[in-house]
Amino acid sequence: MADPRTPAVRLAVLGSPIAHSLSPRLHRAAYDVLGLDWSYEAVECTGGDLRAFVDGLGSGWRGLSLTMPLKRDVLPLLDRIDDTARLAGAANTLLLERDATGAIARRGANTDVAGIVRALGGAGVGGVTDAVVLGAGSTARSALVALRDLGAARVTVVARRPEQARELEPLADELGIVLRMAPLDDTAVTLAGAEAAICTLPGDAAAGIALPSALRDDRILLDVTYAPWPTGIASGWERAGGRVVPGIDMLVHQALGQVRLFAGGDAEAPLPDDERVLAVMLQSVGRDPGRPWTGA
Repeated sequence: MADPRTPAVRLAVLGSPIAHSLSPRLHRAAYDVLGLDWSYEAVECTGGDLRAFVDGLGSGWRGLSLTMPLKRDVLPLLDRIDDTARLAGAANTLLLERDATGAIARRGANTDVAGIVRALGGAGVGGVTDAVVLGAGSTARSALVALRDLGAARVTVVARRPEQARELEPLADELGIVLRMAPLDDTAVTLAGAEAAICTLPGDAAAGIALPSALRDDRILLDVTYAPWPTGIASGWERAGGRVVPGIDMLVHQALGQVRLFAGGDAEAPLPDDERVLAVMLQSVGRDPGRPWTGA
């Protein structure tokens, strides 16, 4: 793990807009528990500004968290990326590593996929066979990789534009997933047969999606949105009898992966007192796993 005496270590989350980000709360809470006197700020940055910002990172910087569309824009600026980031086509984390010669390399990682897996795992989802992904954008790629990790054999993608959904076919083939596509006007039937569904659409884009009138209580929806909350689709899913995993859980778990990466160099390796770190991160955004999420 990183030496707490390391001076003036800097981290930031980049995006536009970024003022609403909960990442500073999450990361600062974690580093405080770990005894690391590190700074973590929210920085307004567009795709056009990203290269100059990354090129200007000095020796005091440890890394960056990145929001969309910077998760894609950063890829050409990296020296290497992990396999999850390659599959997802997005790196939400940039880690600066110094080699034996003192040269700094830029390593890209994706902790969104693990964030999805752990958020669903926290709701008791140990594995799925049939799943649905609502939306076919960049986050849908991470959702597909996460569903592969959960054992999904068949995934149906519901999208407004079929051609966008078809762009996911090469990824599904590489993951060994049978990909199906369904139109928006058939959503209720599609969702009724799914063990789990992941909504990757912005809250307003998911409004008006037809839901089943009744769902078993073991049917799970993960809505990646966390603000505003609850979303219309989350409320409708619960009214139909299903269970909802709020996007805040994914956000917290992907942030924990970043903290592990920045502090220990490995997003999958638990930190000393890892459970306490997770607990204070949840507390920092007002998330009590034993109660329904009502918003930060």
